[in-house]
Amino acid sequence: MIYILIIALLFIAELIYFRIADRYNIIDRPNERSSHTQITRRGGGVIFWVAATLYVVFKPTEWSLWFGAGITLMAGVSFLDDIKGVDPKTRLAVQLLAMTCAFFAVGVFGTYPWWAIILAYIFFIGSINAYNFMDGINGITGLYSIAVLLSLMWVNYYVQAFIDGDFLRYPFLALLVFLFFNFRKKAICFAGDIGSTSIAFWIVTALIVLIIKTQNLIWIGFLLVYGVDTVCTILHRIYLKQNIMKAHRLHFFQILANECKMPHQWVSVIYALVQLACSAAIIAFYPAMGWCIFGILALVLVAIYGLKFRLMKK
Repeated sequence: MIYILIIALLFIAELIYFRIADRYNIIDRPNERSSHTQITRRGGGVIFWVAATLYVVFKPTEWSLWFGAGITLMAGVSFLDDIKGVDPKTRLAVQLLAMTCAFFAVGVFGTYPWWAIILAYIFFIGSINAYNFMDGINGITGLYSIAVLLSLMWVNYYVQAFIDGDFLRYPFLALLVFLFFNFRKKAICFAGDIGSTSIAFWIVTALIVLIIKTQNLIWIGFLLVYGVDTVCTILHRIYLKQNIMKAHRLHFFQILANECKMPHQWVSVIYALVQLACSAAIIAFYPAMGWCIFGILALVLVAIYGLKFRLMKK
């Protein structure tokens, strides 16, 4: 019953936000680097923050309060960026503060050496921003996030219990509501920075807990598809001597959607299914051959990414 109530509240919150977005002109206008052609509401991913707030309200603990503070910081600075733009240094500073809240929640400080914590900051802040960069076509953020959450749920129930199940169910429900409005040929709303960074923060927090619980980094493979696309695209742009901080259309999914004219929904489904396959392989061979499988999967994904250059020539 509680989950039906949550879905209803999330639908109401999204519809209220649409009125706010219309009133204050919070929209995404297509440009030469966009993968869409129509003006669309931006920031529909605010319901991920709403879902996190509901989680804190219904399950108030020290852990959830730290998480709530972190995702609120992440969502707040991202929403400002959606509306009027935020200086990159300010945005990074707030993201670091948000990540610090997550680290307090999971008990990183005092448990791991300083250099490991610094590496964790770099990796997880990088993962959140990569998640944001990959949010470019209808359905990709929602479906990919569901693929990751399903993988985490499977591990939590059948491999190693590591977190409260509702911590994974709440964002799952929020994603279903969001996809109702976004997974269409003509999306009613986009996630915006607030959506992509908030759901990324939620997923990254869950991954940190899993990594700590199992003392194994193999679970970063649950972000392998996004990771390969992001790293390979950055290397490609460096080769082209482009500013990697500026918008572009060189991700593999952008080539498929823009140059190859593949429907956005198909591309999004493919990304989600490929990540599910990778996650399933990692789980199946954990722990004996985990890193071996990780390496094989990474090489296969890099080879698939290489097809992008042939598609670009065509």
